Amino acid sequence: MEEAKNTLKKSKFDTKTVVGVGILTALVIVLQFVSMGLLRFSTFSITLTLIPIVVGAALFGWKWGAWLGTVFGAAVLLTGDAATFLALNIPGTIITVLVKGAAAGLCAGLAYKLVEKKSEIAAVFVASVVAPVVNTGIFIAGCYLFFFDSIAARAADANYGVLPFILIFYVGSNFFIELGTNLILNPAAVAIIRQGKKSFKKA
Repeated sequence: MEEAKNTLKKSKFDTKTVVGVGILTALVIVLQFVSMGLLRFSTFSITLTLIPIVVGAALFGWKWGAWLGTVFGAAVLLTGDAATFLALNIPGTIITVLVKGAAAGLCAGLAYKLVEKKSEIAAVFVASVVAPVVNTGIFIAGCYLFFFDSIAARAADANYGVLPFILIFYVGSNFFIELGTNLILNPAAVAIIRQGKKSFKKA
């Protein structure tokens, strides 16, 4: 009898997790398409997807955070937001975009879990900072790994070093706007996570 109850509870939990992750997955895709159409200030659009990734990672764990980050990366590729780099190196672009998205979600989930017991508000804050830092950091690493020659040539033509060129012309103000947006939306994220824990994690 006890085993049957545990099985039923696990089934409910799994169902709620699938529903919750499904909603966030759809939200990530929609927000990336919206960002691509409306929020372009440099080579790439400013993404609005990092907050739902943080929320998903906090509610369902780092594995689902990685999933949502991967969906974000796939959406970037599908919207053509990475067209500049696809023209230079298709495999390198796909690897960079998918890895940076997945790593952002994964690391946000781990950061949240690490700080959660001390303070939920602090945990959301840290996760919200970690996601854009990891996303941008791996993008820069991908530039060096897959596109160095092309970027170095362009940087030389513009009389810049490679890293300053990447930061100015490819990262631009996007990182700071994305980080600022995450921090501004922190109170809303905390409220959503608290409500989500009640809705999705209680059988």
